[in-house]
Amino acid sequence: MNAYLILDFTINDMGSFSEYIEKIPAHISKHSGKYIVRGAKPTVMEGNWNPERVVVIGFPERRNAEEFLQDPEAEPLFQIRHSTTTSNLILVDGE
Repeated sequence: MNAYLILDFTINDMGSFSEYIEKIPAHISKHSGKYIVRGAKPTVMEGNWNPERVVVIGFPERRNAEEFLQDPEAEPLFQIRHSTTTSNLILVDGE
């Protein structure tokens, strides 16, 4: 079963965040992931969730997504994202 990481975020420091943007795709690919949505500005249709930008990354299985999130080589990039953005991340299973 496919799995999807869904990230909503606001960039607070674009200069420092640019390193994350440049380098994270290789780590996503390493774990068989691919971008479904890359930093798109969403249109709120219902409710009060109002993210500034959204990323959706698809993986062939949940374990691929979990291994990506636990990859020690990607950890420095996750730290960059944590320090330069305000973000929320969820993992869901899907088709």
